[in-house]
Amino acid sequence: MNRGSKAVCVFCGSQFGKNPVFAQAAQLLGQGMGKRGWSLVYGGGDLGLMGVVAKSCISHGCKVVGVIPKFLDDAELVHPDLHELVVVEAMYERKRVMEERSDAFCVFPGGFGTLDELFEFVALLQLKQHSKPIILFNPQGFFDPLLLQIKHMMEQGFIQEKYKKLFHTASSVEEVFSILEGL
Repeated sequence: MNRGSKAVCVFCGSQFGKNPVFAQAAQLLGQGMGKRGWSLVYGGGDLGLMGVVAKSCISHGCKVVGVIPKFLDDAELVHPDLHELVVVEAMYERKRVMEERSDAFCVFPGGFGTLDELFEFVALLQLKQHSKPIILFNPQGFFDPLLLQIKHMMEQGFIQEKYKKLFHTASSVEEVFSILEGL
């Protein structure tokens, strides 16, 4: 994924989390995407890390596309300054649209929804239903327990060793961009 008009889908929390490093990284991601002329595809919300990454992308010149299910749109959780808002009926449709509109996926810290998105797209990659890169952004070891669980699942014979490289891990925003630019 080289320079040019690329769309990166970012999965992240609708909360800020307890560590301010997460929000700082979301701001840096938006800044770097703007510098590169890339666009953002994300969940469309204005809360937590989702709101931070969207605001940063918008303020740094990125096109920002939000994809939100109708029940969340009705709750008025949508970021007000999106360039485009796609409203779908259900969460599974949201992920389908995000996959269609993106060139790569970057997973920031988050909760159940973020894990759902991560594992759905990793499983689809494993099943060769897409070939887009997935980067797990792991600031200050946030995802280390999850990575240990995945290692345990491999050791127990539930995940084959060849699937170890279905996604990349990055511990800094600079590393995220290095991976994306190297693909």
